[in-house]
Amino acid sequence: MEITIKIDNRKKEAKALIEYLKNLSFVEIDSEKPRYNKDTEKAIADALNGIGISKAKSVKDLFKKLEE
Repeated sequence: MEITIKIDNRKKEAKALIEYLKNLSFVEIDSEKPRYNKDTEKAIADALNGIGISKAKSVKDLFKKLEE
């Protein structure tokens, strides 16, 4: 079972609690919130890596490739 707890880390006590939790072996802290949902993040990564990219010399060639 997983439990998600949101902590406002602007307070001194909250920072101390986070540091304590980091030392527990059964606690995983994910402090970075992704920019987008996982599908969008994957699409961005694929585009940056050239996966699924269609290259064409002209718009006419591009439309021919897209119709295939």
